[in-house]
Amino acid sequence: MSDLKKLLRQAAKPVLFLLTFIFICAFLAHYLSGDETLLEYAKNHPEQAYGKQKENESDTTVTSDKSTAYTDTKDSIPDTSVEPSADTPQDTVKAEEKSDIMEYYSDRTTYKEGFFYEPLSEAVKERITGISYPESGCTVPYDDLNYVGLKYIDFEGKEQTGELICNKAVAQDMTEIFYELYRNEYRIERVRLIDEYGGDDTASMADNNTSCFNYRVVDGTSNLSKHAYGLAIDVNPYYNPYVVFQRNADGSDYISPPGSEIYADRSQSFAYKIDENDLCYRLFTEHGFTWGGNWNSTKDYQHFQKTID
Repeated sequence: MSDLKKLLRQAAKPVLFLLTFIFICAFLAHYLSGDETLLEYAKNHPEQAYGKQKENESDTTVTSDKSTAYTDTKDSIPDTSVEPSADTPQDTVKAEEKSDIMEYYSDRTTYKEGFFYEPLSEAVKERITGISYPESGCTVPYDDLNYVGLKYIDFEGKEQTGELICNKAVAQDMTEIFYELYRNEYRIERVRLIDEYGGDDTASMADNNTSCFNYRVVDGTSNLSKHAYGLAIDVNPYYNPYVVFQRNADGSDYISPPGSEIYADRSQSFAYKIDENDLCYRLFTEHGFTWGGNWNSTKDYQHFQKTID
């Protein structure tokens, strides 16, 4: 029996030591953390108790900035922001904003940066209706036409932004051709809608404006021009005039626009002249266009047109 008591006394010593150590640790932890328990301290100081939270575990919702989602555009992105009501979920609002933007650009085809085509917007329709596009009697539906945005190098060697309207059947051709002209620094004085000239073809030519769609007849006839269908374009027209041989009453040639008579003599060498060695000629003919400079009784050196089925 005495041996058993002796054995128990020996075993109790380390147990008592361990309990004393635990009590001291608990007392120190409680003292160091104020009135907080270890569990309370951990809750109040999670960065100390559990370490710093990883960035990818953050509760913050990351959303893309719609203002940088689209960069290759002529026009600025429309303001499609929606003022949410108190009970409108934020994720629903952002989804609506994204949907509106995607719809705005869904029909745009971009060939290269700064070169694109798309159906006529309501704003463009308002610009042309009653000018190049008659308010009544026009046999060409709006849906047959495309708006083309492009860049070009002007006579001063500066980059400019241009626009034209053409038949949707040749819109891809136009973007590809004008991109190559731009890339090769081919000089074009200006590329504006003819509506800026009140739809007056002569005024547009006199200003050396390159243009395409204009619902009008061929000069001196009652026949609709290929321009009326958006299937023809005039490039640098002042330096590449329209000539009808012996049309005037005195038997002289009719040359348009006025003032460009000197450029009707194609035997001369001068800047901006379109001939069969010219890059503009090569590009348009490679895309299936015919050149008015190859006609017989009439020469339209500025003019390229395409026939579609």
